[in-house]
Amino acid sequence: MPFVDGYLPYLLARASHLVSGEFHRKVEAAGLSVPEWRVLATLADRDVCTVGALADITLTKQPTLTKLLDRMTADGLVERRREGAPDRRQALVSITERGRERARPLLVQAAEHEAQVLAAFGASQGDQLKETLRRLIALHARR
Repeated sequence: MPFVDGYLPYLLARASHLVSGEFHRKVEAAGLSVPEWRVLATLADRDVCTVGALADITLTKQPTLTKLLDRMTADGLVERRREGAPDRRQALVSITERGRERARPLLVQAAEHEAQVLAAFGASQGDQLKETLRRLIALHARR
C-alpha cells in the first residue's frame, strides 16, 4: 500500500477535499464564497461570536477574517460591535436577518448533502465517524 493511502492526515485532507468540494459548488452557485458560507453557518445558531473564536471555527487567519468581515458587514450579512465583549479590544460578530436569509437554504442543502455522504455508512456508523472526528479535534485542539 502506498504511504499516503494509510497516512491519517492525508486521508482526512483527501476526504475533506472531496466531500467539501461537492457542497462548495452549491455555495458558490448561491453567490457566496466558501469563507462567507463558513462565517454564516457558524453564526446561524449563535447569538454572537468573538472574531478570534470565529477565526478558529472557520479555519481562517484572523487578519484574513477581519477583511472578510468588513466586506460581509458592508453587504449587510453580519454586524460587529464592541459592547458586551469580554475585552474592549475584541469585537463581537452576529449574523443579520439578511445573512440568515442567505444562509437558510444552504443550511438545508448542507444537511441534505451530509445525509447523502453518510448514507453509505448507515446511521450508527455515520454517528460513530462524526464522534471519532470530534474526539480527534478535541485532542489536538488542546495541544
